Amino acid sequence: MEKLRAAIMGCGRISSCYEDAFRRLSDYVELVCAIDIDEDKAKAFGEKFNCHYCTDLESALQYRIDVIHLCLPHYLHPVMAVKAMEAGIHVLTEKPIAISLQDADRMMEVEKLTGKKLGVIFQTRYTKSVEKLKQLICEGYFGKILSARSYLTWNRPASYYEGCDWKGTWDKEGGGVLIDQAIHSMDRVRYMLGSDIEWIEGSVHNHCHEMVHVEDAAEAAISFKNGCIYSLYACNSYASDAPITIEFQGEKGRCGLIQDMGFYETEGCYTEIRNTYETTNVGPDYWGSSHHLQIRDFYESILYDKPVVVDGPEGRKTLEMVKGIYLSSLEKRRIYLPFEDVHYKDLNTQKG
Repeated sequence: MEKLRAAIMGCGRISSCYEDAFRRLSDYVELVCAIDIDEDKAKAFGEKFNCHYCTDLESALQYRIDVIHLCLPHYLHPVMAVKAMEAGIHVLTEKPIAISLQDADRMMEVEKLTGKKLGVIFQTRYTKSVEKLKQLICEGYFGKILSARSYLTWNRPASYYEGCDWKGTWDKEGGGVLIDQAIHSMDRVRYMLGSDIEWIEGSVHNHCHEMVHVEDAAEAAISFKNGCIYSLYACNSYASDAPITIEFQGEKGRCGLIQDMGFYETEGCYTEIRNTYETTNVGPDYWGSSHHLQIRDFYESILYDKPVVVDGPEGRKTLEMVKGIYLSSLEKRRIYLPFEDVHYKDLNTQKG
């Protein structure tokens, strides 16, 4: 099998997961270039793989790249994805796909025009517990799923935002705790239910982070077309990064996740699902442990011309959940899908 030639764009904190993945997946890929606007970061990453390094995509194109990994500030995902696909490169971007639905649509349009593949990282789908519980839900093991809930209470102190020109901004990050932290649990709920959304009603607030203008707390109710009502709460002003809790209540029982551990209960019988796949423990626990599994999946979609599992439409649907909550909070009404997305300047200002 001829190896794919890969590049990584953005050599910051999350790149440690990719460093691990490139080593694990060396039968699939050869890293040929590391790209970062900070040349020292690009050089340091490149030296680990004895590969080229540079500060921009245009310079990297000379190295014949098959696939590029985007680990960039959110607002740059569509900009660089479009440039890469138009240059003939497959793209796997970190979440979110973009910070507006219009940008996501543009990315998918370019994907069709160029014939390149586009994937979005939602690595927390790739665990044994999620796989097993989704199967049980789809098989009707718990009967009709009546409701779902997720709770995320994490800690992002002032130091998290200090010295960063994009974190905690509407125009570059696209929001706060929802689009940056809670988006993974929201994605898992939608994925595991396997249903589209009918309406969204929610609100966002900034209670404790005066240094930024995005939300540090959010609550919402989301109605799926299969009849399930999903209640969510998220904040990043807790004292620690507590384990995420996700739960589904069905007619015949319940199931859920505490961080990556799955559980289910029917007729008084309680079972736990431990993660039995080979996983990665790189970086903070909240990054999950399955980046390399999704990256391998994406490589195989290229090598064997298979559909991308977490593709552009999947990334857009999860972004739509986030943006629906923002719009509902802004306009103080229930939002029915589809809706026209808007941009935001501040929690307390009108759309702009």
